[in-house]
Amino acid sequence: MSERSAFIIGGTGQIGTATAERLLRDGWRVTAAHRGGRSTAGVTGATSVILDRDDTAALRSAAAGHDVVVDTVAYRPEHADQLIELAPEVGSLVVISTGSVAAPLTGTWLEASTGLDDAPRYPDPLDEDVAILDSATDAYSPNKAEVERRLRATELPISILRPGAIHGPASPMLREWYFIKRVLDGRPFAILAYDGESLFSTTDTRNIAELIALCADNPGARLLNAVDEELLTVAEIGRTVFDLMGHDSPIRTISGPPRADGVGDSPWALAHPLRMPMDRARRELGYRQAVSYRDGMTDAIEWSVSALRAAEARGGDWRDAFPIMVSRYGAGEWFPYDAEDAVPG
Repeated sequence: MSERSAFIIGGTGQIGTATAERLLRDGWRVTAAHRGGRSTAGVTGATSVILDRDDTAALRSAAAGHDVVVDTVAYRPEHADQLIELAPEVGSLVVISTGSVAAPLTGTWLEASTGLDDAPRYPDPLDEDVAILDSATDAYSPNKAEVERRLRATELPISILRPGAIHGPASPMLREWYFIKRVLDGRPFAILAYDGESLFSTTDTRNIAELIALCADNPGARLLNAVDEELLTVAEIGRTVFDLMGHDSPIRTISGPPRADGVGDSPWALAHPLRMPMDRARRELGYRQAVSYRDGMTDAIEWSVSALRAAEARGGDWRDAFPIMVSRYGAGEWFPYDAEDAVPG
């Protein structure tokens, strides 16, 4: 069998890096396309190509002829149009979507919610056949839904994967930093809203990569959830992080939503569960996850602490280590320690 070739759009991001490493282990020749802001030095054996994915002609020229094209950064409807145009010139495609494309039964979409009154209530479990958002609004989840809609309207060999709350080494948006920093700061407790029972399916980047490898080996038109097998509440996530870091402080909870002063808020503070099953991936592709949540988090903790120490050595702090987490997720508001300390124990 001749060597197979893979082209990864967004090849130096958290999903792209894990995918490159996984495909290289299977003997694929991997090209990691990126905007030039990061290096592929950590992916031994991958070829690095600087590419503006919005330049359709350049993308088509660079990706044509590959056995599989993996798109980790298909954010807008026009990106779907690019891929449809490219599809006849490649073996197959794998495109990363998100679980938040699902249309809630009540409330608004995930990142548009402002509180309990408009909190999304999704079908539970959230399988792949749920209705998806309309595209009337120019925002992340509706745009991703329109990407799916356009791709699924074709009969092309395109695998669409829906992750949940992504984590892993090299993750610029590691939600678990909410707990990791508390350990590093020696906090005596954490406080979680909704009785600590919020559930938002997690996804290790290496589990996404495992599913991508299976899709690359078995091209087809399909839609699959891509989450960790474990379904952990936010309190269980926090306890896992605390245990792995040898931190025996308690996790306290409050009923109902986070308080106005930020007490109880967290990146998983959902009023209703977002629970995504993996039955279809197991049934159709024989999928088995590559890494458990606990083992994956061990690596993510080590990486995040190392990234913090490197930022501190440059004279910065955690905000310099994880700028996207601050700008996109508002992580600067995750640590209202004074307000927490005022809560009766």
